[in-house]
Amino acid sequence: MTGKVSRRRAIALAGVGVAGIAGASAVGGALVTSEKKADRPESATSDSVPFYGATQAGITTPAQDRLHFVAFDVVTKDRQQLIQLLKDWTAAAARMTAGQDAGPVGATAGILEAPPDDTGEAIGLPASGLTLTIGFGPGLFRDASGKDRFGLAARKPAALADLPHFPGDTIDPAISGGDICVQACANDPQVAVHAIRNLARIGMGVVSVRWSQLGFGRTSSTSTSQATPRNLFGFKDGTANLKAEETDLVEQNLWARPGDGPDWMTGGSYLVTRKIRMLIETWDRTSLGEQEDIIGRTKGEGAALGQAKEFDEIDLVGKNGAGKPLIPADAHVRLAHPDTNKGARLLRRGYNFVDGSDGLGRLNAGLFFIAYQRDPRTHFVPIQLNLARHDALNEYVRHVSSGLFACPPGVTGPDDYWGRALFA
Repeated sequence: MTGKVSRRRAIALAGVGVAGIAGASAVGGALVTSEKKADRPESATSDSVPFYGATQAGITTPAQDRLHFVAFDVVTKDRQQLIQLLKDWTAAAARMTAGQDAGPVGATAGILEAPPDDTGEAIGLPASGLTLTIGFGPGLFRDASGKDRFGLAARKPAALADLPHFPGDTIDPAISGGDICVQACANDPQVAVHAIRNLARIGMGVVSVRWSQLGFGRTSSTSTSQATPRNLFGFKDGTANLKAEETDLVEQNLWARPGDGPDWMTGGSYLVTRKIRMLIETWDRTSLGEQEDIIGRTKGEGAALGQAKEFDEIDLVGKNGAGKPLIPADAHVRLAHPDTNKGARLLRRGYNFVDGSDGLGRLNAGLFFIAYQRDPRTHFVPIQLNLARHDALNEYVRHVSSGLFACPPGVTGPDDYWGRALFA
């Protein structure tokens, strides 16, 4: 075989080992016998995020710029087939997050008569900070008919209780829920799409895609090293977001502790997703002063009203010269603030989206909200109820999809796999 070999392929083939290469040769024809340096530089995989660890990457990891999120329905009834898929997915995820092909042979090194074990659109691209994070939805434990398909009903966490209907919700079931979710975040959109595409390919016949969402331009900072980004309303978003460096707050609000629920979730976190359509055209005709009152921050600096700088402490009791509260009673930042919600904090890592137009000349755009927490019942649910009932921003947004997933702790090493403790 002649021609250059991608760095992903060289690493993958090296990982097969002598016996593996011999076996692949017997089945797949001639493999590489001499290798040339790939087109991309030696440092191409230096931006990879470690896959193995006590917690899953993609939660406290500094938020990347691009997202491809997917929810799957499990279509098999075979428990062992599902377990094997999770093992195969884990192996592929470990390879792809390291900047390798999804399969050990790769996109171009197999026999011509068989489909390749990688789709190839990421050939030559670096790891791009790719993280893959898995979560299990309520339907994996009991399906819509109440059937316990995989003997998991007794292991369902109480925290995975269905979210309530919030005032103003216009939820579309077709783009909500799911038995399993995978969040792919990366700094290159093609790398994120490649990862989800290959997991869907591997899962064919065992799972099917229920819905998916592309996102761009992170709308939260998960590390103090990151600048605060802006959402599609033009405001800084996530100034007060939980940060990875706030270790005490992270332990208190993010990770499930012993005794919180089943042991398999200790060290994990609960994920809530909400697709929030922003009524862009209506917002764009709203005065600057009203926009700032609705949010509770200045549009330029991002400072809380009455303050000078973005990170100045919010004053929830102060009044302005007219005797009115500095932060209006229905301002978004007041209603979402921990002091208004018994100290509850979320780690948000949402993304902007633009899904074309709605056929009426309006942008189908908004925020794909992603939040991780220790328990949705004490964190997301009361915060969202407060917002749904009182937030002035509700005039300009519509919640159109919703998802809830239990994200287990991390994969400890090559002998471990996503969900092993759940299925033990």
